[in-house]
Amino acid sequence: MILLRQLLGDVLRRLRVRQGRTLREVSTQARVSLGYLSEVERGQKEASSELLASICGALEVPLSQVLREVSDQFALAELQAAPVLADVPDHERLPLTETVPGSISDSVFPEVKDMVAA
Repeated sequence: MILLRQLLGDVLRRLRVRQGRTLREVSTQARVSLGYLSEVERGQKEASSELLASICGALEVPLSQVLREVSDQFALAELQAAPVLADVPDHERLPLTETVPGSISDSVFPEVKDMVAA
C-alpha cells in the first residue's frame, strides 16, 4: 500500500538535501524538534498542516509545490501498482469495440479487416 506520509517525507527530505541543509538547521528554523522532523522525513509520523507549513517556510518552498510533487509521485505509484492488460485473463478482457468508445466495427469496413489480415 502506498502511504501518503512516506511520499511526503521523501519529498521534504529531497528538498532539504538539495538545498544542502541539515535536519538541525531546518528543525531550528521551522521550530520543530529534530527528532520529530526526522520521523516526518522517514514517513513515520503524519505532519499536521501547521507543521507542514512551518517546514515549507523553513525550506522556503510553497506548500502547494510540495503537495503537487507528492500528488505526482502518488499518481505514478498508483499507475505502477495497477495491473497491466497483459495480466488480465482473456476471458475478462472486453472486445476492442467495447473498450474504445465510437470504434468502428469490422462489418462497416470489411476491406480494413482484410488488409490487416494480409
